[in-house]
Amino acid sequence: MTGSDDSTVLHVLRCIGHADLPRVADAAGLAEADVESHLIDLAVAGLVTRTPGEFGGWGLTEAGRAEDARRTARELDAAGARDAVASGYERFMVLNPELLDLCSAWQMRPVEGAVALNDHSDPAYDSRVLERFADLDRRAEVVGRDLSAVLPRFGRYRARLTAALDRARAGALEHLADSTTSYHAVWFQLHEDLLATLGIPRL
Repeated sequence: MTGSDDSTVLHVLRCIGHADLPRVADAAGLAEADVESHLIDLAVAGLVTRTPGEFGGWGLTEAGRAEDARRTARELDAAGARDAVASGYERFMVLNPELLDLCSAWQMRPVEGAVALNDHSDPAYDSRVLERFADLDRRAEVVGRDLSAVLPRFGRYRARLTAALDRARAGALEHLADSTTSYHAVWFQLHEDLLATLGIPRL
């Protein structure tokens, strides 16, 4: 474990919100045992807190949110990456409405002139939507590559987006828009990370 891993865990919680240990570890790309150790250290420092129970998990304190903002700003300035990340954010936001439309198309579909929940009983329809996701992903890959070139931690999103799309195309359909590890969920976290990195409040 390293100090950078400590900051990674803190920042993951900033981007995904309240979450259990396996989800934090998956988003951070670290072993659960290491993440748990970091979370305990962060809790002792007053930066994170844990809610017990079936629906409990880890989350940032106000002090933790402020500390993550400080560390993230320092990282951005040390890398001289502000302009590059701002450019990446602008390009991401061009793609974001298309992603939201595709998620809607995946969850709902036209049936006899009306819109109904997509029960995935029409493989031809699902295939068309999946191909549109793949096309979007190819364009998003360029943005992700440029972001990770200036801040390597953004590379983790590319790996997770690819994994989610591959699982969906292999038949695990929930990995497109209906699970905490879905393409949509990872995309949302990337959006949140860009906002946090640039210090832009979510409207």
